[in-house]
This record gives sequence, C-alpha cells and structure tokens, in this order.
Amino acid sequence: MTRFRDLGLRVGLLPTGPLNAITDVAGVTVGMTTLVEGEGPLQVGKGPIRTGVTAIVPHPGIGEQPLFAGTHTLNGNGEMTGLEWVRESGCLTTPVAITNTHSVGVVRDALVSYEVRGRERGPAFWSLPVVGETYDGALNDINGMHVRPEHLFAALDGAAGGPVAEGGVGGGTGMICHDFKGGTGTASRLVEDAWTIGALVQANYGDRERLTVDGVHVGEEIPTSELPSGWDQEEAVGRSGEGSIIVVIATDAPLLPHQLERLAQRAGLGVARVGGGGGNSSGDIFFAFSTANAGRMKSHKSALAEGPLAVDMIPDASITPLFWGAIEATEEAILNALVAADKMVGHDRLVEIMTEYGRGPSG
Repeated sequence: MTRFRDLGLRVGLLPTGPLNAITDVAGVTVGMTTLVEGEGPLQVGKGPIRTGVTAIVPHPGIGEQPLFAGTHTLNGNGEMTGLEWVRESGCLTTPVAITNTHSVGVVRDALVSYEVRGRERGPAFWSLPVVGETYDGALNDINGMHVRPEHLFAALDGAAGGPVAEGGVGGGTGMICHDFKGGTGTASRLVEDAWTIGALVQANYGDRERLTVDGVHVGEEIPTSELPSGWDQEEAVGRSGEGSIIVVIATDAPLLPHQLERLAQRAGLGVARVGGGGGNSSGDIFFAFSTANAGRMKSHKSALAEGPLAVDMIPDASITPLFWGAIEATEEAILNALVAADKMVGHDRLVEIMTEYGRGPSG
C-alpha cells in the first residue's frame, strides 16, 4: 500500500503522529471487512461485488463508558444513524461503522446484536448505534445486499491498533473520489506537543477538475479525457461531484460536546482544501469524539448512584490549534484514500505535476 507521503509529498504544517492514522489516538482501534467478488456486467444479487464495512472502536469499554461526541452535517443527502441522541446527550455509546448506502440498516442492527451477545444486560437494554454510509452503486451490486451481520462482527472482532488499511478496502471498497478510485483513508496530527487528532474518511465525492493537492489544481492536469471517470460505468447517477464523504475525527484532547461539534465542523474545511464543496445531492457528515474522559461516565441505570462527575476540558481560547489539526488530518486522509486506491492514476504522474508547481519531493 502506497500512501501520500511515500511519494515524498507533504501537506499542512503540523507534524503527523507515528502512524499518521486515527489509531495514533490511544485506545482507538479499527477493523474492516472487504468484499470483492465477480467481474463483468451487473447481475443484481450476484455481482460484481465491491463493498464492505469499516468499524471504529473509540475505546474498549465504549458500551458501558460513553465518550463525549459532536457532529456536523455540511450537506444532508446521506445517512448516519444515532445522531439525534448524540446531539441530545452529547455522548457516544457505541462503535462507529461505515458501509454502503443500502447496507446501513443491516449494519446498524448487527451492531445492536454484537452488543447483546456475550453481555449480561437487563430487559431495559437499548442501543442507538452510529452507522454512516456513502454510495458505491457505480462499482458494486449495491442492490444485491451483500453486506451481512457476520461482516460487521468480523470487522469488530478484528479491530486493532497500529497501521490502518487504506484505499479500496472496508466500507470504502467501491467508492469514487474526484472521478478517481476513492475509498478509505486516514491521517493524524500532533498539536502543540500535547494532543493528537486523528481522522478516518470514506471518500466518495468530488469533480475531477476541482481536485486540489497542497494548493495545486491536479485535477485540471489529468482530465477525464486522459483518464476516464469511474462514474462512466453508471450513466444514471448524474454528475460525479454529487457524491458523499463521511469523516470520523478522534482526539485525546479533553473536549466537551459543544467543542467536539465545532471540531467536527472543521472537517468540512479539510474537504474543501481537496476540492469538495458539499453539492446539493451530496451527503457530507462529520463526527468527532474525545477519549480524554473515558471511564468518567457510565451508561444506563448504573450511573444513577454516581452523583456529580468531574470532567476535564480545555478552554475555548485554546482550541484553534485543534481546529487546524482536524483540517489537516482530514485533508491528508482524503489524499491517502486516493493514493492508496488500486486504480488511482500513476503515482509518477502525480509527483510530476506537484514538482512542476514547486510542491514536489524537493519543493
């Protein structure tokens, strides 16, 4: 797997974490199930299959120990379940999963089943899982409903720290970004030697001519006449720019829900820096959580006897550097998704263009 920085390129001013991934935030793990099967013309129910599911586990005890969370929608032609309770309570109580548009329901139900199995719960147990989606119907038999509960179970069981697979993997398997192959990408930033910000994206949006890399209009240099768009495989979809992106941001900075909502909002600026604008038919949904107060809160009735809780937060006056961490991590996560994807234009061509504009490996 080749990543953006493997090409000698860089973007942003802040340093990356050791892995340059969302898993640089201690306790965060990621698991994926990738489904690739079949070739040739579409046969609904048979394939070709190019889809999957990605699971982000914020910390091992998330089912019993909520984390503060916030969300922001740039444009709402998309879905992420469970957000009403996140907005109301300010808390995340489940892993976060990402899949294709028509598999949200089965993944959401599978997350409930996963919580139930092997855990002793009373009859009043309930769960409102957070599951996001983007559309993969140009490359995948989306109406074949190939994602099943066991695929979500496998992603959760395999969730781990360390490097994260990128490109056409997990929920991002069949995605298209700026008319190139897109998918899953991740990156991280270290902020003022104190905090870590990590982002994971499922990128499925954008016009070719608007693709911008570190300020360079790369998309204009590689028109669809040179390299055809993946959307050409489904004429009925309409403009390729009317796609979607899910961004999940994790941090160990002690932020309260209103601050995390502000952090999530900044993911949109990272998307914009790569050339996204939240088109009318785009689903651009961003989610942020903090691990800083893990273990302070309890779920359900077990919290009734606790009384007042002490939690940590940073003052709003100190939050701007974290905003930049979210912006840069989102930007580079998208670029990693593009570079790591199997059918991205040749890496040499990208380096050639960046070098021409003074942004190459020696720039």
